[in-house]
Amino acid sequence: MSKILLLTCLTAVLNWGCSRPSGIHHTIREGQTLYRIARTYEVNEKYLARLNGISDPTRLEVGQRLFVPGASRLKEVPSTVKSPEKGAKATAASPGKVAAVPRQVRAAPKAHQSKGQKVPPRQAPPKTVPKAAVATQKGKFSWPLRGKILRSFDKGTTEISKGLEIGTPLSTPVLSSAAGQVIYSGNGIAGFGNLIILEHDESFYTVYGFNQKNLVETGKFVSQGERIALSGLPPRGGTPRLHFEIRRGKKAVNPIFFLP
Repeated sequence: MSKILLLTCLTAVLNWGCSRPSGIHHTIREGQTLYRIARTYEVNEKYLARLNGISDPTRLEVGQRLFVPGASRLKEVPSTVKSPEKGAKATAASPGKVAAVPRQVRAAPKAHQSKGQKVPPRQAPPKTVPKAAVATQKGKFSWPLRGKILRSFDKGTTEISKGLEIGTPLSTPVLSSAAGQVIYSGNGIAGFGNLIILEHDESFYTVYGFNQKNLVETGKFVSQGERIALSGLPPRGGTPRLHFEIRRGKKAVNPIFFLP
């Protein structure tokens, strides 16, 4: 790829129009284990767990998506763990039929009503929003470093309004906000100085700019909390800081809603 084409593509990454790196997402089915998935795709099990933020490989959830680096197609992974429900004795009801409801519990007994006393109508339980549905992305990413917020997220038109600017001493280690792949590491995009872009699962990207030094190269897979750069100065001058963005697809989102 020529240098001009590369810079064009990377600029498009900041506008979120560039292609994704190699790899596929495998959806976990019942009975599949991380070990068997890793063996099937010929990937190191511990590396696969670290890349997907899995601390306990024995607690995979059906429907969970794993990013498998280097894979070009989905493979059939055998189910090696038997479901607890399988092999259990059937209930008294016939297969495919619902067991009869005992007569005494089919309807609740009527409340005792004194003469002339009105029984209030039954009220439907109040509708509540499950806690899991509220702020489901909170804590999805971790802070790349700690410091004073010098500039907050803003829906303005300037580049630096699309994320946070975090004040920090010069040469402070910058950590990966989540496991992912480095899709850019360089200083060829104007306004960001030394810049790193990571791609994560679910079409998320994180951007780390104004670095004094990048510590990872394009194509490297990193785990959450891994050191990827040293903080530096903005190209246009000012105090030491980190430019940090979280994007989902083409849209910049407020990092505060995704950080702990």
